[in-house]
Amino acid sequence: MAFDLSVIEKYCYLSTQERERLLSPQQPIVLLQKKDGVTLPEEIAPGQNTIGVMLAYTPLHLLLLEPEAEFPDLLVMTSGNLSEEPIAYQDDDAALRLQTLADAYLTHNRPIHMRVDDSVTRVINNHPYIIRRARGYAPDPLLLSQKMPPILATGAELKNTFCLTKDRYAFISQHIGDLENHETLKSFEEGIQHYCRLFKIKPEIVACDLHPDYLATQYAQNLVRDNPDLKIISVQHHHAHLAACLADNLYNSSEPVIGLTFDGTGLGTDGHIWGGEVLLGNLSGFTRLYHLKYTALPGGSLAIHKPARLALSYLKTAGIDWDPVLPPVAYLCADERTVIHTQLNHHINSPLTSSMGRLFDAVSSLLGIRQVVTYEGQAAVEMEALIDPQELNYYEMNISADEIDTQPLFQQIISDQARGLSKAILSARFHNSIIHLSRQICCKIRQDYSINTVVLSGGVFQNNYLLSGTINTLASNGFNVLYHHHVPTNDGGISLGQAVIAASNFDKF
Repeated sequence: MAFDLSVIEKYCYLSTQERERLLSPQQPIVLLQKKDGVTLPEEIAPGQNTIGVMLAYTPLHLLLLEPEAEFPDLLVMTSGNLSEEPIAYQDDDAALRLQTLADAYLTHNRPIHMRVDDSVTRVINNHPYIIRRARGYAPDPLLLSQKMPPILATGAELKNTFCLTKDRYAFISQHIGDLENHETLKSFEEGIQHYCRLFKIKPEIVACDLHPDYLATQYAQNLVRDNPDLKIISVQHHHAHLAACLADNLYNSSEPVIGLTFDGTGLGTDGHIWGGEVLLGNLSGFTRLYHLKYTALPGGSLAIHKPARLALSYLKTAGIDWDPVLPPVAYLCADERTVIHTQLNHHINSPLTSSMGRLFDAVSSLLGIRQVVTYEGQAAVEMEALIDPQELNYYEMNISADEIDTQPLFQQIISDQARGLSKAILSARFHNSIIHLSRQICCKIRQDYSINTVVLSGGVFQNNYLLSGTINTLASNGFNVLYHHHVPTNDGGISLGQAVIAASNFDKF
């Protein structure tokens, strides 16, 4: 946090649009490119070339950051909570839960009514691109292209938001967080009650994710069980991504679009974990045209936290030996490699995934960038930070029937590694490969179906290089490209997608 723009300019590059975001009434955190040679500690954002910066936005902040000799011109801010828990916004609760973290408390005689995180944005192609929608943006409504019945959409498990609709408005909650514990679930439930009172909405329909184990889904099911007049609809995760982007762009045509929905995890209609999906659809429904070839997750969620495990699984799927010189093979001990081999061969606790996010994790591991992650997306973020922007080459992948086979990709990466190419070049070539694949597959669909509008949604498109490159290459090939502007491309936008899908299927209830 800085006192004014002159301080930020000492440490980061600032475009006109980024200045506007920092000075906007919402005053969000803006992700900015760090200047070379800055003296900021690496621990603030390890392995990254960007940093989140915001201006002081309350009188208290201004007093704390008022310039003074020998006083820091930047302060590192973090929300008042333990990892994975909601913000402690009541004094007694903060004193109890944060006693192992905080040395002192600055309190006020005006209690906080509702907890809310800072919003996070960046600028893509000279337009604002919201990563986390919270303070300053919520609870402002989004205008929709259609009139809506009263709907409650409970969102996804990660980066949860909920959404309530009324007339032509969608009221999307502030960022709730990952619904993985009782504390966050309680915050979620309190938020729904607060929004229903605030906007005088009594839902007639509840929309939720297809996954039965998500706490948001279980909340929806329990709500309908206790209120028999309520109708419920379960929405496939990636269809919700596509629909959220359509709603975000006020797309009101019934004509289907091409949906490139790339993320980490979402339950598919076949019971497998989807995430590298090419859909043909609209608000009413979708068809899955193409997807990344399924690969096993040895150890289930353990593989998500340990990309080295993922890399070995992809290598096995590609028929490539686990050569000890390869970084993920060298990282894992012989015993763990044996366990992974057994899990993969006998299908033990190894669910199948078509996830693009997991592909990014596996390649990051193969390049020796990240073998274990401590936060979601870390492997992909650090790989993006290494990209050589001058590198234009890419790797080919095979498209057969409805599958995208990554075997050639891994073979070519390993070959380039053996030739001594740098991680910066390999990272660039991998990213260029996904951009090239997106263009190639969209051109094929346009030829087959005469469809020219493409939607880009899903958490993988938080990647600046990938998103900008995909937009530019598709636009230069004559496609109408829709991407997010007002709601996050990640799971923070899922609830909006669920709501508009429920409204479009209202006559089926």
